[in-house]
Amino acid sequence: MGCGKEQGATEASVSALKLLTLHRELLVEQVKNTKCILDNLLSTGFICTEDVEIIQRSATKADQVRKILELVQSKGEEASQYFIHILHEAYDAYIDLRPWFEDIQYNVPDSIREIPVVNTDPISKYCEKLRHELGRDTQFIASYSKREETRLDDLYTDTLMELVNDRGESLGYLESLEELFEDHGVFNQQAETIFVTGDAGVGKSILLQKIQNLWSRRELNTGAKFFFKFRCRMFSAFKQTDEISLKDLIFKHNCYPDQDPDNEVFSYILRFPGTVLFTFDGYDEILADFDLESVPEVVSPEERTNPLLVLMNLLCGKLLKGSRKILTARTGTEVQSRVIRKKVVLKGFSPDHLQKYTALHFPERAHREVVTLQLDANPHLCGLCSIPLFCWIIFKSFKHLHSLYDDFGLTDSCVTLTSVFFLLSEVFLSHTTARPGLLKRSTKCTAETFKTGEKLLGGFGKLALLGLEKGNFVFSQEDVASCGLSEDNLQVGFLRPVSQYDACGNSATFEFLHVTLQAFMAAFSLVMDNQIAPNEILKFFTECEYRNISRFPCMSCFGRSSLAKGKDPFQNQEHFQFTNLYLCGILSKTNAGLLEHLVPPVLLKKKREVLKSYLSTSVKSHLKGLPRHTTFTEGSKVHAMPNFLWMLRCIFEMHSEDVARMTAKGIAADYIKLAFCNVFSADCSALNFVLHHHKKSIGVDMDNNNISDYGVKLLKPSFSKMTAVRLCVNQITDSGVEVLAEELVKHKVVQVLGLYKNQITDAGAKQIAQIIEECPSIRIVKLGCNKITSVGGKYLASAIQKSKSIFDVGMWGNNLGDEGASAFAEALKNHSSLTNLSLSANGITSVGGRSLARALRENSSLHIFWLIQNEISDDAAADLAEAFRTNSALTHLMLIDNQMTVSGARLLAEALSQNSSVKEVCMKGNRISEEEAKLFEAQTKLRFS
Repeated sequence: MGCGKEQGATEASVSALKLLTLHRELLVEQVKNTKCILDNLLSTGFICTEDVEIIQRSATKADQVRKILELVQSKGEEASQYFIHILHEAYDAYIDLRPWFEDIQYNVPDSIREIPVVNTDPISKYCEKLRHELGRDTQFIASYSKREETRLDDLYTDTLMELVNDRGESLGYLESLEELFEDHGVFNQQAETIFVTGDAGVGKSILLQKIQNLWSRRELNTGAKFFFKFRCRMFSAFKQTDEISLKDLIFKHNCYPDQDPDNEVFSYILRFPGTVLFTFDGYDEILADFDLESVPEVVSPEERTNPLLVLMNLLCGKLLKGSRKILTARTGTEVQSRVIRKKVVLKGFSPDHLQKYTALHFPERAHREVVTLQLDANPHLCGLCSIPLFCWIIFKSFKHLHSLYDDFGLTDSCVTLTSVFFLLSEVFLSHTTARPGLLKRSTKCTAETFKTGEKLLGGFGKLALLGLEKGNFVFSQEDVASCGLSEDNLQVGFLRPVSQYDACGNSATFEFLHVTLQAFMAAFSLVMDNQIAPNEILKFFTECEYRNISRFPCMSCFGRSSLAKGKDPFQNQEHFQFTNLYLCGILSKTNAGLLEHLVPPVLLKKKREVLKSYLSTSVKSHLKGLPRHTTFTEGSKVHAMPNFLWMLRCIFEMHSEDVARMTAKGIAADYIKLAFCNVFSADCSALNFVLHHHKKSIGVDMDNNNISDYGVKLLKPSFSKMTAVRLCVNQITDSGVEVLAEELVKHKVVQVLGLYKNQITDAGAKQIAQIIEECPSIRIVKLGCNKITSVGGKYLASAIQKSKSIFDVGMWGNNLGDEGASAFAEALKNHSSLTNLSLSANGITSVGGRSLARALRENSSLHIFWLIQNEISDDAAADLAEAFRTNSALTHLMLIDNQMTVSGARLLAEALSQNSSVKEVCMKGNRISEEEAKLFEAQTKLRFS
């Protein structure tokens, strides 16, 4: 490092003339644009018109650069200094030279600093325009309160970004946005699209906005020279007869280049597609009501065709191959792996993220403490706040309503998701009645606010409902006016104007602040509108597919699970599912007092009865269709599908004890599997609402969801009957384990505990040790891939040693080390029940290996022992060989990826010839060559592949 600094310091003092000589070939290779250099040299008088003409006669750019270098050097030191200054100031035109400027530690001489540099390169000017427009468009977060703008930087908080492989298996969490563009996690090198998915409101759009904003400020290291952003719903707004080209899409519907008569920008894009980054937000919102089946694929960037075909061919790589794309869509929108380069699942706020977001929202300590206190008192509210959209609504609503009423608090107002949107609607309606400067009102009367705003609610509800019926998310001024809404009404907050660059100049359009708000207002209209008959409120329960959906020639790349036909009412499109969910919430008895001022009581009762009857019938049908089977170890088992979750949500929102009781009875199994169902922490309230009525004990598998500590707290009432508790890959920390331990030890019915791949440390391990020690029926404990060291390992080993029931323990991927291994060795001695043990990937060397080997001599229960990916070498081989001579229980020993050589293998092979119980010792990945492995072909128990 010292030499590099010294060389840089030396070069910094070298004259410009010498620098141009020393780095001549690098400059000839890297400088691609001569026009900007010649324009500036000419305008400042360093060269004349004749010089420009002579240089431009050269056939290649490289020759032109060589002539420029010769010319400026012949003009002396000042001309040479100014030449370097042009390269430095025209940033985008010579971006490849940035490392060179760092190497030479460039400082502009004072005499040159005042000489202006104008970037005349059309590529650079267009890039600058792109950065300016993206920076302007992404500077503020779209508000959920009237006429309020919040800077992105003041409120943006990262969310959990889980990287998954093509099979949906977790590869860990991203630490920064730049990791999106790295090679880690790429499962298809030929594909160009990064797929970001997650539930509605989880932060997909705001993530793209942050990426766009960072790029506009040159703070995102992607290597992208051009950045084009699109919302997929715009493609549904085109008419059947509309035709565009890729060029139109980029320039007319994003950002138009100024003064580019020779189309240099587009030519550059076609020559260097790798410099282009696209973002397409909301792929699931694309709707089409026409057939393009006979239209051929598009490969020409200037061929005009249907806009959706341009999009599909761009995503498939038929158009502008080599460009990069980020595509977002809601959970359940499937895109085939051959199109996707890598996949990221957004999972909302972790508890740490929520704490940071709370601090940003409430900088005043007094407000922050009030909100934090109310959040801590209500785990369900925390669960709702793990979804950024709902958290934003709750916090914004709290700030607004707290300023109007003395008695407003969160804990009573936000019980369900429907309550959250009632709260938001109340905020919007209060804009029409609240007058600035008045004292706070002592009490809050929601019914009065809604009664006053009845006409507005009806208008916005009608607009939302018409939109969902037609598949529209964007509305014209005519649409808005047809629902009885005036321009003044638009200031209330439900709608916002759509800003989309369009060189053709379209009239103003509007959209609801979020698709979930549109769904809520549509549900509200189904209840409020006296012209809608009771049976008609069920229309979205039976809407199981997009109407008249188009099939594209390249659509085979984009399998859409949501297109599948079916009669299950919980298999609808997500915006329909949200509408059904809110319908259940709005018609729950808890909201009767609010609705009786808006809907005739007789009609309201009929609508509630129709919904409850339909929900009951549908739940019975749904439960009968769930896959079931019986296993020897787990008894009768029902495998819940992801749509089962929507059923639970609807039941919880309606808060019908009768339907919940019937659902619990209908599960009728010893074990229910909810793994990979996209369960969030707030959903645990819905599950708990049903399990509360389950009469028997039941095992619950909720692996690979997003339960978090909040979800564990919400499940407290159900742990009394859970024989199996599987919460692997769920962001659970020691705080959640503490709650878990308290409940499981209290009831002592747990048999299986799965906490693999969470964030449990030694403190949590101590709590789990208490569960093992005090629960007499516990048989299986899985704690792999946590953060447990030898300290926690000792607690666990001591508890396992005392347990008479445990037979399977998984500790793969922790950091037990040799101390932890020695503790487990003590637990193994004379253990009566432990048959399966994994200590793989725990940093165990031969010291710990020898302890474990010696313990095997005194063990008669262990059958399968996993020691994969440790550091065990030949030093432990003699002890293992001795164990083989005396141990008659062990059948499989996994020593894959350790450090043994042929010497250790010989000792094991010799001992194995005297052991009749061992069936396999796997030594693949040790320090044994293929030739050496052949020496042991006669010993079939010893495997090297």
